[in-house]
Amino acid sequence: MNSNSDALSACLDRQWPVPHPIEQHLGYQLRRIVTLLTAHIDRQVEPLGLTDAQWKPLLRLLLDQTGTVAALARICQLDAGGMTRMLDRLEAKGLVRRERSQEDRRVVNIELTDEGRAAAQQLPDVLQSMQRSMLQGFSAEEEAQLRGFLARLYGNALALEPGHEPCGPGA
Repeated sequence: MNSNSDALSACLDRQWPVPHPIEQHLGYQLRRIVTLLTAHIDRQVEPLGLTDAQWKPLLRLLLDQTGTVAALARICQLDAGGMTRMLDRLEAKGLVRRERSQEDRRVVNIELTDEGRAAAQQLPDVLQSMQRSMLQGFSAEEEAQLRGFLARLYGNALALEPGHEPCGPGA
């Protein structure tokens, strides 16, 4: 008997649920999609001199006008140290500049350079093209349904976080 059969037998003997193949687990499927998207975006932003990790803060600076390193770290879901290292690389490429606030020396303001703005302005088209490719064959109704499902999955995942207070229907 092979190890898969042994594991299945053990589950059945103990009346545990029969495990699904890993490929059917939601987290595994989502991770595969994210990995493919990351590789695709890496290829698309490479001519701009960027990596998948680097385009995100540039786009946030372009669209959100976040202003401070702390705010950018929050919105990009990076810790302060990770954001500082990322900004070191982007500053070395001449894409951003940092400046201490005159009002509060603890605050570091950040802005796009002209070169950074030129690169960031190309990102929405790159992302839109990728999204169109990903949604190829979906009807408008299916796309809306998918977005609803993803929003619900995100809400459910957020509810798993420690200290999260449930909100919405049934809470």
